[in-house]
Amino acid sequence: MPAAKDSEVKSDVKLDPELKMESGIPAESVPPLRPARWRRYFALWIVAAVLLAVGVWIVTSSNPFAEGLQGLAGNKHDQAILDVPFSVAAHNFRYYKFSLPEGSTDVAIVGDFSAAPESDSGKPAGKGQPQETDRGIEVYVLSESAFAVWQTGYATNSVFESGRVSDGKIQATLPTGAGVYYLIFSNKFASKAGKKVNATVLLRYKSWLPQWLRRITSDS
Repeated sequence: MPAAKDSEVKSDVKLDPELKMESGIPAESVPPLRPARWRRYFALWIVAAVLLAVGVWIVTSSNPFAEGLQGLAGNKHDQAILDVPFSVAAHNFRYYKFSLPEGSTDVAIVGDFSAAPESDSGKPAGKGQPQETDRGIEVYVLSESAFAVWQTGYATNSVFESGRVSDGKIQATLPTGAGVYYLIFSNKFASKAGKKVNATVLLRYKSWLPQWLRRITSDS
């Protein structure tokens, strides 16, 4: 019986893809390990979400630990000086003392205020009522040395001076470094009328946070 030719010899044995590659035979396409890859991506997304949540908490929280981290990052919260209504008698003034620590930079005092005679009911002043010249208030921000001079009645340099107005805004950058300052509401010019004053004033530190986020942290 004639021997079979080599080209006619067939085999039903299938080679493993790895064996084919080692033998130089092209390997069959192997599907990618997508489940394992997606699990890895999912884990990375979870870690990123956790880190983002921690970052938002650090930036917006008033927790002492979070505020400490914010300070290390160069961000300081606004510091309230005044946020309550009060009265100032005629021929008198009222002051609020505040100080800055050593190394303070880029600190501003900001706020707004309004004043009206205590007996003002929104009607025109009549006989025996405060006159127009008694309306308003004078607001100053003075250093400690300037405050001592101002109390004696002499003019002095001021960080901020509003003039005699019924309402206005306070906006002034404070000198660099440590210092003691006085926020003054003066009604010394009034002959009769005490004044009721509403004011919100704070120290604002320069920050890398956007203003909308600073408003959120201030309100929280």
